[in-house]
Amino acid sequence: MDIIDAHHHVWDLSHRDQQWITGPELRSLSRDFSLAHLEPEARAAGVRATVLVQTVTVAEETPEFLALAADSDFVGAVVGWSDLTAPGIAEELARLRSLPGGEFLAGLRHQVQGEPDPLWLTRPEVLRGLRAVAAAGLAYDLVVVPPQLPAAVRAAGLVPELTFVLDHLGKPPIAAGGLRPWADHLRNLAALPNTVAKLSGLHTEADPAAWTVDALRPYVDTALDAFGPARMMFGSDWPVSTLAADYTEIVTTTRDLVSPLSPDEQSAVWSETAHRVYGIPPVG
Repeated sequence: MDIIDAHHHVWDLSHRDQQWITGPELRSLSRDFSLAHLEPEARAAGVRATVLVQTVTVAEETPEFLALAADSDFVGAVVGWSDLTAPGIAEELARLRSLPGGEFLAGLRHQVQGEPDPLWLTRPEVLRGLRAVAAAGLAYDLVVVPPQLPAAVRAAGLVPELTFVLDHLGKPPIAAGGLRPWADHLRNLAALPNTVAKLSGLHTEADPAAWTVDALRPYVDTALDAFGPARMMFGSDWPVSTLAADYTEIVTTTRDLVSPLSPDEQSAVWSETAHRVYGIPPVG
């Protein structure tokens, strides 16, 4: 079965700090992670293409990622960063598209989870930026925590021409247990036809040292029921995922979680949604 990893990162600490890597629990991430590290593991797990996703709020990172994609036969798309609130956002997106590898730009993302304002996504200047993203033919990845999901619902409703991609299922409280109010907010988002979601980042939302498939299953089942398999996609969240599991374990866990689905539904999760949303050509 064709597999696209729709969510991973890379970084080179000699080139740029990852300031979010702090504390002893993240110590193992404080080293370089490159495409050369990822590709053998991912290909061995059956992955044929990936989506490289931004890590830091730095304008220079996106052109670097586009250049990486241009030099790789493995990266199929890039989700970068640009300042949504900038008056010249449309011109900046056109500039990014003109750079080497610009054809790989498929979406934007901002670390909304770090914004103190839970309504950040509904600010007028942000909504203006989101409309520019839609006009450029790009998707928008949502990296939010559960209290920010209502604002995500509002933004997606106000910009129906834009495809919103929910990263990591909105970071459900797996370690703490319980589904509500996360599940209610998730269903409200899924009720909007311009939204999709990623099965990604769940192992680290559980207890990274003691996660189980059974602990993840209620959250995955809730999302599959809300969005439907045709609006879900697989993502490893590598290398953050290495805090909890190796690459093969991430793929194997996902395979177990989606095993009740039909072959066509599984194909949607593994690749077809990513083909459609990020414009990655199918095999053949």
